[in-house]
Amino acid sequence: MKNFLVFTNEHKDPGLTVSNRICDFLRQRGANVTLKVLQSDWKKCNISATEENEYNKGQTDCLLVLGGDGTVLKAARDMMDVNIPLIGVNLGSLGYMTEIETDTLEASLTKLLKDEYELEQRMMLEGCVTFRDGSTSGGHCLNDIVISRNGSLQIMKFNIMVNGRFLNEYSGDGVIVTTPTGSTGYNLSAGGPIVEPAAKMIMLTPICPHTLNQRSIILSPEDVVEIDIPEGKEGQMQHMEVTFDGNQKIQVTTGDRIRVAQSDKVTEFVKINQVSFLDVLHRKLSEKA
Repeated sequence: MKNFLVFTNEHKDPGLTVSNRICDFLRQRGANVTLKVLQSDWKKCNISATEENEYNKGQTDCLLVLGGDGTVLKAARDMMDVNIPLIGVNLGSLGYMTEIETDTLEASLTKLLKDEYELEQRMMLEGCVTFRDGSTSGGHCLNDIVISRNGSLQIMKFNIMVNGRFLNEYSGDGVIVTTPTGSTGYNLSAGGPIVEPAAKMIMLTPICPHTLNQRSIILSPEDVVEIDIPEGKEGQMQHMEVTFDGNQKIQVTTGDRIRVAQSDKVTEFVKINQVSFLDVLHRKLSEKA
């Protein structure tokens, strides 16, 4: 690799100490480096049309993302159309999606320069909300799409269909539709299964279900999930929100429908370590404990 695009979260790297350390190291070894500083209140990576065109022409070999898992998720969504493999540098806490730690920074960058790496594709989800008036809104995500209540603390109801057939009615705080990459996120906190991130499947996990026997459901990547928002208790209008990777939010109410399916987009991760997912999981869970 010779050409690098560095996305850094200024909130995680105050003074750009680590960012400059990376840029200096790479440039001293003949690499081309472009630095994009993402402000702490950033909404979108400010990539111009000219820059995006250059990226699509193969002028960038690798996207280095400095921050935590949230920064990696945002970068993956904003850069999904330019097909650049990414690798995360952990400046957050757990960092399930970050490959590089700051104490091994130079050694890891050297591996990239020497092309000592592998590529791993991760599936993404595409969600589309169809409102009662027929209009639509949606987006893509690497981790999960969460449908949760918006407002009062009353129990919410959801009707779930898979491939056009009724599956179940959920009552609770919400439901998570997640990829294997997202299985270690909100899905994990909600009691859902942990899945090897390179696998391909869709998982449905209820959030605080109002039942004693509700479990996550594992679906194939080809399945299409539809979630209808019915009337609530005593015919009341339900108000919820659909969240894509904890960032993009869409407000929904009774009568609206959310459709979730595998996206035609993928996120490609650069892997430089031979450590297995189970070893990483054990270390991260030990750190969390």
